[in-house]
Amino acid sequence: MASQSLPETLEPTDVGLKRELGLIGATWASETSIIGSGWLFAPLTAVLLIGGGAVIDWLVAGVIVIALALCHAELGAMYPVSGGTARFPHFAFGSIAGIFFGFFAYMQAVTIAPIECYAFVTYASYYWPSLYSVKEGKITGAGLWVTVGLMALFTAVNFLAMRQFARVNNVITWWKVAVPVFTIIVLLFQFHPGNFTAGGVGFAPGGIRGLTAALPLAGIIFAYSGFEQCDQLAGEIKNPGRNLPRAIIISVLIGTAIYTLLQVAFIAALPPHEVSKGLEHITNPLVLTGPFAGVAALAGLAWLAHILRVDAFISPSGTGLIYTTGTSRISYGLARNRYAPQMFDRVNGQGVPWVGLIFAFLIGLLFLLPFPSWHSIVGLITGASVLMYAGAPLSLAAFRKQVPDANRPYRMPGAVWLAPLAFVVADLLIYWSGFEVIWKLGVVLLIGYAVLGISMAFDKQRPPLDWKNGSWVPVWLIGLGIISWQGQYAGGAVAPPLNTGHIPFWWDMVIVAAFSLVIFYWAMAVKLPRQEMLNLVERQAGEGPEEATVGG
Repeated sequence: MASQSLPETLEPTDVGLKRELGLIGATWASETSIIGSGWLFAPLTAVLLIGGGAVIDWLVAGVIVIALALCHAELGAMYPVSGGTARFPHFAFGSIAGIFFGFFAYMQAVTIAPIECYAFVTYASYYWPSLYSVKEGKITGAGLWVTVGLMALFTAVNFLAMRQFARVNNVITWWKVAVPVFTIIVLLFQFHPGNFTAGGVGFAPGGIRGLTAALPLAGIIFAYSGFEQCDQLAGEIKNPGRNLPRAIIISVLIGTAIYTLLQVAFIAALPPHEVSKGLEHITNPLVLTGPFAGVAALAGLAWLAHILRVDAFISPSGTGLIYTTGTSRISYGLARNRYAPQMFDRVNGQGVPWVGLIFAFLIGLLFLLPFPSWHSIVGLITGASVLMYAGAPLSLAAFRKQVPDANRPYRMPGAVWLAPLAFVVADLLIYWSGFEVIWKLGVVLLIGYAVLGISMAFDKQRPPLDWKNGSWVPVWLIGLGIISWQGQYAGGAVAPPLNTGHIPFWWDMVIVAAFSLVIFYWAMAVKLPRQEMLNLVERQAGEGPEEATVGG
């Protein structure tokens, strides 16, 4: 343990990793995670749920994500360690809270590669119909084997050294950004303003309830997932105090602009006869299996449709590739926390956590059979993502109290009010996901605690179990579950829904917000004392990652 004279400048560091990512490489690491299968499918699922009001949801989601991204920017620049989202709560609140956030960070990351493969296979079914069953709405046996092959390819490419991987990723990301921007420009020339209120149902027929439910269920929040990728790769970013926060903020702003304009272009370019009954009643199979390519084809732009189908191979592949990278870094971080077996922090001569890569592939395969399509897994991933994101405002506020004098290359403005607000919004997103999603997340969490608990039981150097400092975690999770059960959001459940609807609309959101503030300030009251927090940091301090001589 550390002495009472523990130096205030002590920082956690990573062993074996190499700092080879520059500003562009770091920005594109987050951007390629943001611009993935979300842009290929979420604009369709959004209009099927809420019509023209989907445009509003993309802007609202952008504001929400920027607030969460600013928290991650301060944390990542302050403690630039790989797998950061799994490690910040560990430093702030100890092992009980840290295990929870660490597990969901891993779950969110490990399920992205399968979902990106689903997007690839769904679009590919235009050329090879045997890969996807439109009638059943899921991939076929042949499609499953293609998915497994893609995931194996992502794993193999990730064995490249980071500087080589970054070059591959940069090329892919330039393409991934250029194609949707080009698509926006072309489709806006096919503008049909009446589409936004087609069918006489109005701009947002579902009202506020529909708009809020669509944020998680339509894949809108999911589409923004990935801005935190810089935090996962922070141990490999050059000059992280400068480059990391800039990369996070730039990537979110680019993503918000692209997604909002894509939604406008998608709605406006649809032939009016396809939406005569309203945007919620699109039935054309060309649009349902390949939304933007289908719209381009129906608009007489066959050449653009072919470009988009090619991009549907490249864009999800790039995101699956970088999330495979991030997953291995999170498992590396969990091992550094001593939650996961120590074999996960092993790196090869290229600075790659190779054990984590192999397990990212194997565990990703487990999600293929119970969730056989893009749509079936989006809600669960979104819920896991938001639970992970909720750890950032909590950790930021705790660090401001625990180590106010620590070096912060970037300071989030207005943290006193923005941090609790970001936590409230994260809880609202979880609530809007609906009870069908929340109870499944609860089951997954119990499994995760069991797995990590068994691992820690055999580790004689594991951190102490900080029950008092994480006492708010079970109350938070059970409380959200009860409110969701009694609330208004079913979460896409097949009838009959499991939620009761006893809490009236609007009052449910007031209750969630009030409950969230109680949990937030409870967490602040029982956070680790300064010295214990610094002791956990000291456990992970030591020889740092190599500084690169070259990089992106």
